[in-house]
Amino acid sequence: MSPAYHSRSIRGGDDMGWMGISDLPTFVVAVLVFLAIPGPGTFALLTATARGGVRGGYAAFFGLALGDQILLWLAAGGVAALLAANPMLFRGVQWLGAAYLVWIGVQLLRSRGDGAGMVSMGSGHWFRQGLLITLLNPKAVLFYMAFFPLFIDPAQHRGLATFATMSVLICVLGLLYCSLLILAGHALRARVARDPRITTWLRRIAGACLVGFGVRLAFN
Repeated sequence: MSPAYHSRSIRGGDDMGWMGISDLPTFVVAVLVFLAIPGPGTFALLTATARGGVRGGYAAFFGLALGDQILLWLAAGGVAALLAANPMLFRGVQWLGAAYLVWIGVQLLRSRGDGAGMVSMGSGHWFRQGLLITLLNPKAVLFYMAFFPLFIDPAQHRGLATFATMSVLICVLGLLYCSLLILAGHALRARVARDPRITTWLRRIAGACLVGFGVRLAFN
């Protein structure tokens, strides 16, 4: 029995349920916890903010959010089962995503100059980068397939409406959390812009993290 159902049975009744979600407070906390775990998207968001300002950061967020919503609905539709049943297809997408993350990381590591100024890249660049980082991570589909059942009440499930509610909540929570990252990242950029060495090392750290995530994705 899942923790969500166990918690619900202890409390008794359906007082914690809403729109087919068995335990809304726990669902919100769980999403926030997963958002707080550093991943490729986090570093892509911070990199876009550092190099493209607040506008670049939000462009990256909307790319990440769109990709997340696509994977979320693919998971809801059972596409994860197809990936799980076809190891070769899953592995191919996994390696493609790993290669893309490593490529971005290497570009950051090889970047020259003090990096203090904003780069002349449009918001579309950061949006596409965020979108690809999310879509090329097939494990996100499997994650949603495992995550959703924990918070769905079979007795009150409303089909599409329940999944849509969970989707909107994830998007709103992601916007709030990422807004904090973007604003903090922008404030940090303004402080370190006077010291090119700090900016260079932050860029290298972000690049190394993206390379590390790519390697981990490839061999996990």
